[in-house]
Amino acid sequence: MAEETLPHTEKRHYGWIIVAVTFLTMLVAAGVRATPAVMIVPWEEEFGWTHAAISFPIAIQLMIFGLAGPFSAGFIDRFGLRFTMVTALVMMMIGLVTLPFITAPWQLQPVLGIFMGLSVGALSMVLAAIVSNRWFVGHRGLVMGLLSGASAAGQLIFIPSMAQLVEHLGWRTAVLIAGAVMLAVTPLVWIFMRDDPRDLGLRPYGEAADAPVRAPPVRRNIFTAAFGALGEGAKHRDFWLLSGSFFICGASTIGLIGTHFIPACLDHGIPETTAAFILGGMGVCNLIGTTASGWLSDRFDGRYLLCWFYVSRGASLLFLPYALDMAGPWGIVVFGLFYGLDWIATVPPTVKLAVAAFGQQRSSVIYGWITVMHQVGSAMAAYGTGLLRTLAGDYTDAFWISGGLCMIAALMVLRVGKKKPSAAIPVPAVA
Repeated sequence: MAEETLPHTEKRHYGWIIVAVTFLTMLVAAGVRATPAVMIVPWEEEFGWTHAAISFPIAIQLMIFGLAGPFSAGFIDRFGLRFTMVTALVMMMIGLVTLPFITAPWQLQPVLGIFMGLSVGALSMVLAAIVSNRWFVGHRGLVMGLLSGASAAGQLIFIPSMAQLVEHLGWRTAVLIAGAVMLAVTPLVWIFMRDDPRDLGLRPYGEAADAPVRAPPVRRNIFTAAFGALGEGAKHRDFWLLSGSFFICGASTIGLIGTHFIPACLDHGIPETTAAFILGGMGVCNLIGTTASGWLSDRFDGRYLLCWFYVSRGASLLFLPYALDMAGPWGIVVFGLFYGLDWIATVPPTVKLAVAAFGQQRSSVIYGWITVMHQVGSAMAAYGTGLLRTLAGDYTDAFWISGGLCMIAALMVLRVGKKKPSAAIPVPAVA
């Protein structure tokens, strides 16, 4: 049998190549998605646009990014991983090469907002969840942690690099270089990506040799699958607890720090390139923290992990206004260290809890809807923070509000998986 030619338990299992290709794709997509954080100040200086005007299309992108998640899961089931990933990369390239020709803020909304939001949404955490569930049984949490860390690695590489390119070559040239990177990645995805272990006569990594062969993905209508999963998930309290906490997760990461950290540093006299390198340093810490979170998720209760992550993040955000006011860089470096370890560490335990609550077959699409709430929070924070900055003149209130919300999320996740007292079945007393 083909399975015997390449045993599924060996370290050279093709699933690790799938992880490498997916990691690279998500790294590039996340890096490109994060580049507007570097563009806010150049666009403001060249065109005279306000923070609020630039933040609005970014908010649209984050919203579309989230809404694309559950539908991308159905798209992947219907057309396959490889076709979906290549299509999204091509769409993102088209959006990038269009950006240098913008002359008004409204033009950012269809290009940066809708077009790129759809493509990034197809290369997000839902993709990571599908790859880890489809190709792995053993080390599934670790794989999810690695793929979640791809966004951190993208931030690490792209944001400091884009800041340097913008400073020396201009933002238009920087955007075109980013498009060339995506052009180089696309053929690798087409050559090496595979949709399912069965395509190579393999079992998922770590699956027992005598385990029943899993049925192939059901090729249902994309919209039926997405809305059917939403209807199923909405009946359960765990769905709303995970969605609510993930809303706060998005508001306190991508929408707030991912979009506005560099402008906040500039408000306090920290140069843009320095702020970009600090943000990139957070990416290093997050790659470590998210991978560790995946490893821990394979071994410990996801509720307690999430509680700790949200408390740690909330404390970091409450400290940030003081860190920015400190003389010297040490305050902001300490913030970057602790916040960076926590940036997307919430993803692996959230995926684990979703699988436990809804089963492996349905959890990917339902997790897609949970991710929608993550991006709704990101979008609201991206625009709301820009608006607060325009009205109040600084970011202090936004940081404090987000820190308080993280403490609320820490309490919410402790209730996941716990049944209501009324649902308990009474046990008759023994005579």
